[in-house]
Amino acid sequence: MQLIDSHSHFDAAEFDSDRNAALARALAAGVVAQIVPAVDAAGWPKLRQVCASHDGLHPAYGLHPMYLEQHRPQHLQALGDWIERERPVAVGECGLDHFVEGLDAGAQQSYFDGQLALARAFDLPVIVHARRAVDAVIASIRRIGRLRGVVHSFSGSAEQAAQLHRLGFLLGIGGPVTFERANRLRGLVATLPLEQLLLETDSPDQPGAAHRGERNEPAHLPEILGVIATLRNVPQEEIAAAATANAERLFNLGTR
Repeated sequence: MQLIDSHSHFDAAEFDSDRNAALARALAAGVVAQIVPAVDAAGWPKLRQVCASHDGLHPAYGLHPMYLEQHRPQHLQALGDWIERERPVAVGECGLDHFVEGLDAGAQQSYFDGQLALARAFDLPVIVHARRAVDAVIASIRRIGRLRGVVHSFSGSAEQAAQLHRLGFLLGIGGPVTFERANRLRGLVATLPLEQLLLETDSPDQPGAAHRGERNEPAHLPEILGVIATLRNVPQEEIAAAATANAERLFNLGTR
């Protein structure tokens, strides 16, 4: 089986000491490609270098809402220039976080709207962070219009998932689904349309139940696949084929 990790921060400092070994483990586990989203403007050059130095790593550039203090209004203009020059597979990671205290909601919205507009202008998918903010994210997507993308680490309701599906958005499912107490998420994943599913690790964060307290890494993606296949009572190969095809289509990987 060939798998694509649709959300991996493989440029993070946590991988600096063993990035080649971690990549080898991922390839041995069948993870043939990773989408690597940015979090702030300062990190774009390193992300570009990491992706250019390793086959199968595909960059996305954006401004993450949790790093709001590092962002400046001029970074949106710089992002447009960066996208035009570098031709990434997506815009992101961007979005809204209404869980972390102290993050200005208005500033988050401004950066998010700006990045959605860039995604539309460059005809690129958008990688969205939505924590305690799925309704607000849906409203933003509708307001900007003509968008496609993925809400990663989805934790919303079945109705919100259905609304996103109608808007052309996929859902990234990762480590949280491996926890037995994640009843709502597991119920959603059991019935989610396969054409809406992407697999992700969010490495080095959000390790699954078997790796609690450890650094997460893309090599763990088959464990997420296994849980989803069990929840849906279908062969792993069926889930893998669908999720990989979804990622290839959304991020236009077939022509890269």
